[in-house]
Amino acid sequence: MLDDRQTAAPWPTAYPQGYAVVDVETTGLARDDRIVSAAVYRLDAQGNVEDHWYTLVNPERDPGPVWIHGLTSDVLEGAPLFPEVAAQLSERLADRVLVAHNAAFDWSMLAREYARASAVAPVTQRLCTIALSKELRLPLPNHKLESLAAHFGVVQQRAHHALDDARVLAEAFRPSLHAAARGGVRLPLLECRPLTEWSDSPVTPRIGYQPSYGHSSWRPSRKRPACPYPNPGRYEKDKPLMQGMRVAFSGDTSVDRELLEDRAVEAGLHVATSVSRLTSLLVTNDPDSSTSKTVKAKSFGTPILDEGAFTHLLRDVAPAPGQAVTPSSE
Repeated sequence: MLDDRQTAAPWPTAYPQGYAVVDVETTGLARDDRIVSAAVYRLDAQGNVEDHWYTLVNPERDPGPVWIHGLTSDVLEGAPLFPEVAAQLSERLADRVLVAHNAAFDWSMLAREYARASAVAPVTQRLCTIALSKELRLPLPNHKLESLAAHFGVVQQRAHHALDDARVLAEAFRPSLHAAARGGVRLPLLECRPLTEWSDSPVTPRIGYQPSYGHSSWRPSRKRPACPYPNPGRYEKDKPLMQGMRVAFSGDTSVDRELLEDRAVEAGLHVATSVSRLTSLLVTNDPDSSTSKTVKAKSFGTPILDEGAFTHLLRDVAPAPGQAVTPSSE
């Protein structure tokens, strides 16, 4: 275990002044799924716990995987709706960096709930502890929360209970933060982009609660800049990636998805939201899945790489024709 009691070097002045460690339990993983419980541990600049907060949330629909989060329809029926707890949650998130394990998911669920409530979460930055553990090169067997907890000797009491998961993450984040400070590691902070567009269309209600909302879609308020390099074609095995290649992602990734996409963009690749005949490669850790992207990739003969192979290739991306070679940032 890393000793976080003392930090040899002065505390980095560029580090945030406070954190909100968040965990949400949900009815599922899709865009129209809802939050059923949420917890926040507020930490000071050096990761010390200031207070914590927890609430159940009535999802206005079937609670989903009860065998995971343990929250039944009967338990949630009398719980407050998200708009009724949004102000309390905002008070705990304001002026802090949101910290979560697979932060892209927790942030997206929160942002959608706020959008449904015609509000915006008071969060401008987030930090994923999966990404931080990779930056610290922690010797973890995988990137599950239980593995991070075990590494720092933190005992889980109720896995998939939002309050206990948030506690466990808060206790594991503090030594991670101190290790980063000692090593002069730049924290992998990402921008939290509010959801600024909202549209409704009919949706088939699920068993249980009658939903009072329609099937919704959101779009981030800021798009990525266009890739400045022409598409050189498909990736070829045993050759480097080349600037301008069109890369699509499908399924879960161990690294925060937006961090992975940002790294690809910084390397000069074009991040595509769908797969077409022009796609250079598809990155997925589950090539046998039947997602639309993997099905299309196979039908087009698009090369498929797993996340590990892709991140290895990202270390040395070949310049586009006519571009000067620059040193790798890895």
